[in-house]
Amino acid sequence: MESQVVGLANAIAARRKAQIVIKRVAWKGRIGRLPWWLNPLPLKTLKPDTGIGPPWPDIWLAAGRATLPLSIRLKAWTKNATFVVQTQDPRMPTSLFDLVIPPKHDRLQGDNVFPITGSPNGVNAKRLKAELARFKKQIDALPRPRVAVVIGGRSKAHNLSVERAASLAHEIELPVVQEGGSVMVSFSRRTPDAARALLTARLRHIPGIIWDGEGENPYFAFLAAADYILVTEDSTNMATDAASTGKPVFILKMDGDSLKFRLFHEDLERLGAARPFGGAFHRWKYPPLAETDRAAVEVLRRYDERTPA
Repeated sequence: MESQVVGLANAIAARRKAQIVIKRVAWKGRIGRLPWWLNPLPLKTLKPDTGIGPPWPDIWLAAGRATLPLSIRLKAWTKNATFVVQTQDPRMPTSLFDLVIPPKHDRLQGDNVFPITGSPNGVNAKRLKAELARFKKQIDALPRPRVAVVIGGRSKAHNLSVERAASLAHEIELPVVQEGGSVMVSFSRRTPDAARALLTARLRHIPGIIWDGEGENPYFAFLAAADYILVTEDSTNMATDAASTGKPVFILKMDGDSLKFRLFHEDLERLGAARPFGGAFHRWKYPPLAETDRAAVEVLRRYDERTPA
């Protein structure tokens, strides 16, 4: 969630001189587990080290349930001086915010709602080039085609059992070996340990890099270096990152199902960015997804309309 608002903040700052300050919400005791409406005094129940409080920013970007007790009160606290933006569906009246930026597959509508495909992110050509340069020595020797494999894990709608992990390993291994290519594998923190161990064991004989979570994270370098990207179906962020590269993106099936994610993947397919993985690679071209830039332009447009010059 933090990557969503940081990516959006950077896109805004690329268009308007701005200072970006990151604050992480943390609540005292168990208050953070309660519904937002059971936290009537959020400034008093924040942990002191969050540093959240006046002076308030010109633009407040927030994501996640933990931010809601603050976001819904900021307009009142600042007498509308702060422009309040919430990403994702807050599941409450959108009138409490100046702008809500949900994924299209949430099917949220309203005068102050600006739906986008996927979620805001920090992927752009400049960042991909810089990240690739950092890992140039490790990646340059890998044979092509280079296949980035981005594996998620357990969520409300999906999971990655050992059985499904074994099938995935087989599906990935065959076309890579047949084409004489290499793999660049990145796991999520949500990837179950057993699935991670099995995929690592089954794919380690192929030329490539399997990031073990130690040292610097090569995730963005993998995306930049890839000829093809395979990404599991459980994450909006990961698929949005992949589609922001302009590379062919293939969606890998997991255990479970979700209407929202099916709608999201159908949207990516309509845009020409992604296709279901059928066990073989093929190339196509499409404009890299630039929804974060589009959202940044909308934030500034609405902010300027509300704020006199």
